[in-house]
Amino acid sequence: MNTVNELTEKQLDLKLINKYASLMALGNGYLGIRSCHEEDYDGQKRGMYVAGIYNRLSPNEATEIVNLPDLIGMEIEINGDIFSSHTGQFLSYDRTLNMLTGELAREVVWQNKDGNRFKLLFQRFVSKDDIHLFASKVTVTSLDCNAMIKIKTGINGQCHDNGKQHYQEEKLRLLDNKIMHGVYQTTESKHTIAIATSCIAPSKSETTYFALNNQLLASVTQEIIVDQPFKLDKISAVYTSNDMIREDPASACVSTVQKFLSEGYDNLRDSSTIKWQDFWKQKRVIISSKDESDQLALDFSLYHIESMTPSHDERFSIGANGLTGEEEKGHIYWDTEIFIEPFYLFTETDVAKKLLKYRHLHIKEAKEIASENGYGGALFPWASAFTGKEESSENVNSRVNKKQSSADPRHHVVADIAFSVVQYYENTLDESFMMKEGLELLKETARFWISRTIDENNVLMIKNVVGLDEYTDKVDNNAYTNYLALYNVEQALNYMEKYKDVDAELAQNANDFIQRLYLPQPNDENIIPQDDTFLNKPELDLTEYKQQLDNKAILQDYSIEEIKKMQILKQADILMLMYLFPDLFSCEVVKANLEYYEERTIHDSSLSKSIHAIVFARCDDQENAYQFFQEACLIDLGLDPHSSIEGIHASSLGANWLAVIFGFANISMNINRLMINPKLPEKWNKLIFPFLWQGAKLEITISKRSITVTKQSGPPVSLEINGEVFDLTDKIKTSL
Repeated sequence: MNTVNELTEKQLDLKLINKYASLMALGNGYLGIRSCHEEDYDGQKRGMYVAGIYNRLSPNEATEIVNLPDLIGMEIEINGDIFSSHTGQFLSYDRTLNMLTGELAREVVWQNKDGNRFKLLFQRFVSKDDIHLFASKVTVTSLDCNAMIKIKTGINGQCHDNGKQHYQEEKLRLLDNKIMHGVYQTTESKHTIAIATSCIAPSKSETTYFALNNQLLASVTQEIIVDQPFKLDKISAVYTSNDMIREDPASACVSTVQKFLSEGYDNLRDSSTIKWQDFWKQKRVIISSKDESDQLALDFSLYHIESMTPSHDERFSIGANGLTGEEEKGHIYWDTEIFIEPFYLFTETDVAKKLLKYRHLHIKEAKEIASENGYGGALFPWASAFTGKEESSENVNSRVNKKQSSADPRHHVVADIAFSVVQYYENTLDESFMMKEGLELLKETARFWISRTIDENNVLMIKNVVGLDEYTDKVDNNAYTNYLALYNVEQALNYMEKYKDVDAELAQNANDFIQRLYLPQPNDENIIPQDDTFLNKPELDLTEYKQQLDNKAILQDYSIEEIKKMQILKQADILMLMYLFPDLFSCEVVKANLEYYEERTIHDSSLSKSIHAIVFARCDDQENAYQFFQEACLIDLGLDPHSSIEGIHASSLGANWLAVIFGFANISMNINRLMINPKLPEKWNKLIFPFLWQGAKLEITISKRSITVTKQSGPPVSLEINGEVFDLTDKIKTSL
């Protein structure tokens, strides 16, 4: 049976300690915890995050997701020695993230300086059954001698965001001589965070409590007997002022811990496991491949997508690192709508709707941004967080440095959101959403694009924009931006007519925009100019750089300013347009542009290779499609020790799923029909996946010789397989 994979670490390598903290992170969409070790190591980055909890230290600094007080840390003292790889030797080591259950376990045999051996088993999970709950357990067995053990653990308020302390302690106290309780408030955003935790120790243990340097800790001491396991459970709960509950956070976290203390770790884990198993049953993609890493990569991708998605609340969305780290400050970009939301759109539509409602909730702020920059309609921020305002800062050396303004106009995010709105409606036929939130989003984004053009010789130009390619500076008529803007305005007009929304001025302006907008066309070699100047820039042979493990190697020889003046791309730009609109250009044009632009792309973006894989697959180049897919899957899982040290690449995980479904299964659709034209890699024998389409729940099985589509529930489906049309009412199997 093809069971859900485990992610394993077979030896402790301190150079990889933060990479694995990200890869093995735990989460449930509300709460995310980096999988650091219980014991301390220099440079180890601890992290606990709650969706929607942001703060900024000053008006000139970026808003950041807040690293909350730590609940994982434990100081374990055995016969006077502090447990660590530095104070003894690991004779065996095995750490496993069980993605089927959402549990992290680490088992080691540790030998102290006296030669005595101890087996330690650490377990933990973030509950999928109760989003506020986190539990951990340690089991210590002495293998050679009786020993005294002392474990100190509790709430550690010393954690920070790379040296920045975003919260202040309001209360730190012990309740009922067993529950440690901390209440904190962020300095600027004024979010309240309340944490309660309690240890379940053996009756023979002696437990004391003490507070020290923003920490409230329990100290549990006991003599352990050879071969008799000592077990300590720790039950914790986290609530914030954002929670939509009647009880205040400070009381709620205590009530939750009190409620669950009697159940203990194992029972609580089992309840969470049931929810994880249900997730896999409903959404897993099963790949029968000669290379087992393909299935691991998809399991890893879906595990983290589910762990990071705040499906409980439409006020929140998905940051670039999910809830696994702080590299991108927890900010939300266009990636969410284009790369992550489709997973839910085609597996659990209610979650996709919530992610779109997050944008609609902030349409007021988007209109303010547009007005501040001299435009009409709604200009959504390049980097968003809890407030919906522009959150990027020019003081931050990462992607958030791309500040959304007239000075750095990454305006394609506006059309990306509009595209997602239409895609949502065409898959769900959700009239209620489209008549209200959807139509307003389309109209206000259309107003923005209409105001964004410049009339030159009776042709409308979109000038001074930055497209998807982050190696290209401000340009005129970026093809991706112009075509998406056209689609945005066309769809606004379409749905205004559908719902008889009368707005004569907007309709007139929209029709004029559609008629006169400049759209870059294929030249004599079938190449679509990425923008007005790209094809006139000098070229550089990138072969040497593309062969290196480090995608940034070119930056050692050329400055960013030099790169911007050459035909060098960081990521897919034109090809992203061809992915989103597979029928917009002829096969000849697509193949010509794929060859031309891939040669000039360095792929220094986690989002690039999956999109190339899809376009290669559609062009019947399965060899390159599969190679690019596998390389995309290594963005986080690869050998680069620095690739994920401050968080996983959230959107690249969604892109991996897209590559399988829209590349190798080659699904496409219009509002009337679902189409499948499989392009399986040579190494794949079978592909099985769930797919929701206009209320119908489908299971699709593709093999080398046949395809089977089973309708498990919902209305009949008009289905086209390799050009042959079927009316699916129950089950269809056809040869390929």
